[in-house]
This record gives sequence, C-alpha cells and structure tokens, in this order.
Amino acid sequence: MTDDPTARVREAASARDLNVEIRERPAAKSLPEAAELLGIAPAGIVKTLVVKRSDDTYLFALVPGDRAISWPKLRAVVGVNKLQLPDPERALAATGYERGTIVPIGSATEWPVFADERIVGERIAMGAGAHGYSLFVQADDLIASFGATVADISQPIE
Repeated sequence: MTDDPTARVREAASARDLNVEIRERPAAKSLPEAAELLGIAPAGIVKTLVVKRSDDTYLFALVPGDRAISWPKLRAVVGVNKLQLPDPERALAATGYERGTIVPIGSATEWPVFADERIVGERIAMGAGAHGYSLFVQADDLIASFGATVADISQPIE
C-alpha cells in the first residue's frame, strides 16, 4: 500500500486513460493564492462543486476559479427547479473527498458532470483529492472521459 494521498485520483485517472499531472504545493488560504503558487490565472483553477438535487442525488459543476455558479443557468441545463450546495459533511459522504480537494476523478460515487463552457480547450488545474496538491488536466479530455454536459453555467463573482 502507498502513502500517496493522491493515489485514488491517480488510479482512477489511469483507469480512464486520463493523462493528469499532480503537483504538491504549499497550502493556500484562497483560490487567488493557490493560483499564484501554481503560476496560473485564477480562471485556470477549476472549482469542482458538489451540487445536491432535491431527490438527494448529486452532480458535479466545474466552474472557473474567477466565476461562480449561475443557479438559474444550472437549473435550466439540469432541468430541475431546486439545487443547492450541501454542507461539507454531505459533500464528503457523496464524494469521499473533503471540500477544497474535490474532483470528479475517483469520487466515491460517479455523479453527472456539468462543465462551464469557458474551460473548453484549456489546460486546467483542479483539486487532487488531498490538501496540498493540485491536478492538471486537459479540460477536453476530462469532459470526454466523463461524458460531461458542457454549457454556460457560470457568472462573474459579485
């Protein structure tokens, strides 16, 4: 057995033939600080948000770091009237990952993935399943691997 805290993500990426690069980095107190540590723009870090439906199922929303979920847009794409962010304990139970480390790759349960159209064609950084690590992947490969729905689901942070 390995002591690599990112082993689950690495193994799941390999099983999907998904080429990922995982980098260790110092702890960051904010997304802009994490972007600076990685030498990329905040938009290059994609937040993986766990979103709860009213039937207690979940989905992943992939949103650029400089943007926020647009709830009306996401509800329209998903085709539901109510969505919400679960508390950290429910997000952990739904994915097996703590907030700040969540990524669809290797999630305890495979949930549908909805990706903001702004990440298409980009090399993005994401959580890597463990604090102090970032995962880099081609967004198009990630989208294809998960059969993600690509749509305009974000808005500027206010």
